[in-house]
Amino acid sequence: MIVSTDWLADYVELPKSIEDLTERLTLAGLNLEEFHAVGDDTAIDLEVTSNRPDCLGHIGVAREIAVLFGAKLKKPQPQPAGRGRSTETQTSVTVSCPDLCPRYTARLIKGVKIGPSPAWLQDRLKTLGVATINNVVDVTNYVMMEIGQPLHAFDFAKLQGGKIIVRKAVADEPFMAINHKEYKLTGDEVVIADANRPVALGGVMGGADTEVSDATVDVLVEAADFAPLAIRAAARRHALHSPSSYRFERGVDPESIDWASRRCCELILELAGGELQEGVIDVNHQPNERTFDEGRDHIKLRWPSIERLLGIAIPADDVRKILTDLGCTETHNCDKCVKVVPPTWRADLSRECDLIEEVARIYGYDKIPAATTLPIFPSAKRREDVVLDQVRAVLIGAGFDEAYTLSAVEPELADAFAPWSGAVGVSGSLSTGMAVLRRANVLRQSVVPSLLACRRTNETLSNPVVELFEIAKVYLPREGQLPAEKRVLALSSGGGYLEMKGVIEGLVAAIAPAAELTVAPARGPDEGALLDGGRSAGYLLGGIPLCLFGEVSKAGRERFDLRGASSVAELDLGVLVAAAELVRTTKPLSNYPPVSRDLNIVVDEVTPWAAIETAARKAGGELVEQIAFTDDTFRDAKQLGEGKKSVVFRVQLRSTAGTLTSDQADAVMGRIVAALEGELGGKLRA
Repeated sequence: MIVSTDWLADYVELPKSIEDLTERLTLAGLNLEEFHAVGDDTAIDLEVTSNRPDCLGHIGVAREIAVLFGAKLKKPQPQPAGRGRSTETQTSVTVSCPDLCPRYTARLIKGVKIGPSPAWLQDRLKTLGVATINNVVDVTNYVMMEIGQPLHAFDFAKLQGGKIIVRKAVADEPFMAINHKEYKLTGDEVVIADANRPVALGGVMGGADTEVSDATVDVLVEAADFAPLAIRAAARRHALHSPSSYRFERGVDPESIDWASRRCCELILELAGGELQEGVIDVNHQPNERTFDEGRDHIKLRWPSIERLLGIAIPADDVRKILTDLGCTETHNCDKCVKVVPPTWRADLSRECDLIEEVARIYGYDKIPAATTLPIFPSAKRREDVVLDQVRAVLIGAGFDEAYTLSAVEPELADAFAPWSGAVGVSGSLSTGMAVLRRANVLRQSVVPSLLACRRTNETLSNPVVELFEIAKVYLPREGQLPAEKRVLALSSGGGYLEMKGVIEGLVAAIAPAAELTVAPARGPDEGALLDGGRSAGYLLGGIPLCLFGEVSKAGRERFDLRGASSVAELDLGVLVAAAELVRTTKPLSNYPPVSRDLNIVVDEVTPWAAIETAARKAGGELVEQIAFTDDTFRDAKQLGEGKKSVVFRVQLRSTAGTLTSDQADAVMGRIVAALEGELGGKLRA
């Protein structure tokens, strides 16, 4: 933001030294970029952070100077006299998208004489690097640089139907901007239209069809408020950035809109003549959004908090004066705290710490001793953060590397894998307004496709052996609501189904050793599915769905152009965090040796391993220490019968009271065999 010292002097008494002025502004947060002479004036280039749009005008900077140097701010109070007919009888304003344009004001001036601006106005604009056009357009730019509120002047005679309609653009609607370039609108922009066409891209740039020219006689002055996100998206989408869009993107003071409109009309009457029509059209859908009593919340500033955060005590009277000078309205004061309502131009003030920061920068950071001891105490990590640290440690120990990928992906990746699609009852994908990178404009519902794309890149770079994991959020659509955000853990490995299964079991054993982990039935084969239907499954943790994992199918490998085999998994971290044991309980190890026995059981083909393991553990009781599948499954219709399979597994028994005898072990194994035969229809195979 470039400001003119000659201009600033209209509102506040400046220190004699430019160096003193710029140094104090820098210490207060308005960093100096440079300053240089422009004729008899001096241009000061200040860095204004995005949270301080109030300093994007000379009055805002002058207000800062007044507070810093204890001076008085002299702000003009424009009162242009309306002498013509009522504005409402000559034009109308309709706002059909109040969410994008919460306030729109229009004033009408008739009989202006277009010509060059006077030398003083031209000089001030040139100091700021703003080109001069004519007296009316220059006034709109002047007021914008004065208060930070963008304005626009329409040639009223060129408005078809003599009306203003604020609406969303129509898809593929053409718009001829004031730079005489045509833009094809997408339908997401807010436009200012007359009866038949868009005449301005709201908050960004005016249109060539209604621009003020030498032939203009009547002008309609617009001062409005637009939604920052919509303006930012439109400016980026069309690469059409302007001083107006720069300010609307950061937010304008809604209470300065009428002031800017009156100030603009006052200067136009002074410099271009004409007659201001009576009244103003003010379409205000949020009249009390940020006013004192009904909009902004009171902020409590406790006196001890100042010393706790800054390390020094500042007198209460000094604190109250600083806040009042900044524009805050005091609503309560006692020996414990003060309550204030921030001014409407300071939307960044919403918390106690914000007020303390304001007090510190105005009081002077240089007055805070460098050796000040702050009473800072270490904060405890959140449960989720502790668990995530453990997850990272386990996976890194297993040979995995952590990856970071974009949350927005290409449309073809968005529907490649969606393990949580039924979780919120709405299918489909969410699209962003603009692509983050190339065609990446869809919020992902799974992280697995992103990791497979990383694997493909590594294979291309001759690095086929790569084990990756990523902790990130996925975005699940919900009808009429913001998307549900689920934090997940995604894994990608060059190993097979069993290796991935082992990684998941090892992770759960390390994080939630006491939780019951059971296998969920695999989904049936689906042509074109990412996972191989016969080599995939899910896990339940404490009866709650935890993950889906498996080997990537042939169709999946072709889709991602993968050369080698790969397995993937995606876990719901919310389930894992809830089951995690942060405080571990232990019990003494047995001093006695284990006894191991192998069993070969013939069961139905459809009997899952989880059912066999559960039945065996229940029957074996406390003496069963471990049951391990030996990966030895035999199928032969002639020997076993149609639809049968032979499963071999090992049972390890151990007692804490003494060494198990052969008879004791045989008794336990007998109960296990009986349970398998009775519950699952199994048969012991010799």
